[in-house]
Amino acid sequence: MKISDILAGSTKAYPSLEIVPPLRGMTKNELLESIAPFMEFSPKYINVTSHRDEFEFRADADGSFSRHLVRNRISETTVCAAIMSRYDIETVPHIICAGTTAEEIESKLDNLEFLGINNIVALRGDSMTGEKRFTPTPGGYRYASELVEGIRNYQGSASYQRRRKVEKDASAQSTTEDRYFCIGVGGYPEKHFEAANIETDIANLKKKIDAGADYVITQMFFDNKVYYDFVQRCRQVGITVPIIPGLKPISTARQVNMLPESFSLDIPLELTSEIAKAGEDKDAVYNIGTEWCISQCRDLIAHGVPAVHFYTMGRSNNIVSILKECF
Repeated sequence: MKISDILAGSTKAYPSLEIVPPLRGMTKNELLESIAPFMEFSPKYINVTSHRDEFEFRADADGSFSRHLVRNRISETTVCAAIMSRYDIETVPHIICAGTTAEEIESKLDNLEFLGINNIVALRGDSMTGEKRFTPTPGGYRYASELVEGIRNYQGSASYQRRRKVEKDASAQSTTEDRYFCIGVGGYPEKHFEAANIETDIANLKKKIDAGADYVITQMFFDNKVYYDFVQRCRQVGITVPIIPGLKPISTARQVNMLPESFSLDIPLELTSEIAKAGEDKDAVYNIGTEWCISQCRDLIAHGVPAVHFYTMGRSNNIVSILKECF
């Protein structure tokens, strides 16, 4: 089932979950057991993030250096297939521009169609380590809007097209179902760090919507007013698709510094002050972060959001506590 249909058919907010593909060495059963606690809440789908391939240079016998691919994580497509093998749930792999050609992305789309997956989150991806600005791979996409357009133009296999033709002939009308994939994109309530200002960033978001994206998932934020202001700005420029808020509970004092640095976001003074008061008490910090996220989630639901997206970062305990309180 497509996420756009789930959103259209939902009468109340539901939890949306995002996991990170495991590092090599984790078994399939270990992965599935790690997400088992979420299944109690009957999530409608699970997002699986994507990471660009990394390379290292190794010294050869002749004194030269050669470039080698380093595969640290299991691919998002493999993780989706593993989840679907045990749980009756939709999976939403992330596809990124970074480090990939358009032809390679189309090959990924073929694999996803083969698995029966027709939901994708399309993202540009990060720059390479040490690279100040994003550089597209030769033959690849520079912007997420280009990636969205490429995915939107994917027509599916010949068998899918034959099946759709029969369905269209029977209904005598063409629908958005002619497009194989439902596409989600990222939005930045506090703007992407590369954007000159929030207006420019929202204009870039609209390009992704105009290219064919069906909904938006926001970057994490810790002040709901930031989200509400962002939605209002989006509506003012003609972005009408659902905008799903993204949340992550703080679990360690270190994240107070790490998250703003990594994601270019603000953490409210009230929250940082409470964490500072907790000092070296790790359990207290963990509980403060969890309770703050619970409050955020309750307020968002009260304001009528379609869903709440949780960045689990491979951990389930605090997310499960939040889900128990809010859903």
